[in-house]
Amino acid sequence: MQTTLVIMAAGLGSRYGGNKQTEGIGPNHEMLMEYSIFDAVRAGFTKFVFVIKPEMQSLIEKLCGDLVASCMDRDGKPVQVFYAIQNYGSIPSFYPVPAARTKPFGTVHAVLCAEQYIREPFAVVNADDYYGVDGFASIYQTLQTLKNGEACMVGYYLKNTVSKNGTVTRGVCSQKDGLLTKVTETYKIKPLDDGTIRDMSESGEGAVLDPEALVSMNFWGFTPGIFEQMRAYFDAFLRRLPADEMKAECLLPVMVDELMHADELSVRVLSTNATWFGITYPQDKPYVQQELKKLHDQGVYPPALH
Repeated sequence: MQTTLVIMAAGLGSRYGGNKQTEGIGPNHEMLMEYSIFDAVRAGFTKFVFVIKPEMQSLIEKLCGDLVASCMDRDGKPVQVFYAIQNYGSIPSFYPVPAARTKPFGTVHAVLCAEQYIREPFAVVNADDYYGVDGFASIYQTLQTLKNGEACMVGYYLKNTVSKNGTVTRGVCSQKDGLLTKVTETYKIKPLDDGTIRDMSESGEGAVLDPEALVSMNFWGFTPGIFEQMRAYFDAFLRRLPADEMKAECLLPVMVDELMHADELSVRVLSTNATWFGITYPQDKPYVQQELKKLHDQGVYPPALH
């Protein structure tokens, strides 16, 4: 069965201070998305859709897209590559985008921008995160069995997804019997010197979070049937926005949580040995470089990906 990977690469990276999606992080200047692509191809994915800003297409094609297009799937056929543009031109006509707004409208909108290229089960990842070999193998197998009204998510332990260099946003998850029951988008998570991980958006010293809690890192699996629900959800999101709102985003974890509680979506939580790391702040870069080098040295990846 053909299976697609949607790579969301249109974010601004405002906290990082640069275009971290295209920065060479690996020992041979590999971008983080190259690891996702490498792992996805060997897991069995056959199509890739990059969601990008208009001005990024030639750069992504040069740095990554042409390389992906030269890959072969398990049947010896070239994988397919498409580019979906995330801009305000795809915003429904009933909503007037404020002239001063520069921020994208979030991950739900990003996936909707890829809809025209997808007719099969698909996974979604961020371009600037490392998700691990096991994560792609697990979600590929699960995608083959999903039915309409079902989705899946690769979860990661909260303790492995925080940054000592600042706060991060995570979708903190609850589950029962292998099914997701709740996603709480938590915006200011930080590990403290006392060893606790806290939600600093709470008053006082911040609410203590369970380091073993699973969190969403936007590694989702869906069927094409999700697009109708996404469009309705995104339209409702826009209709609720104040006329002068400049920063609000429509986010996948929040959408999934609302659909679950409306009994419109059932989400499997995939249990894997996958590891995650990523770059939120410039100070995170040396650690990620070190971890990637270890993976190459251990033979998880060849000496160079390109």
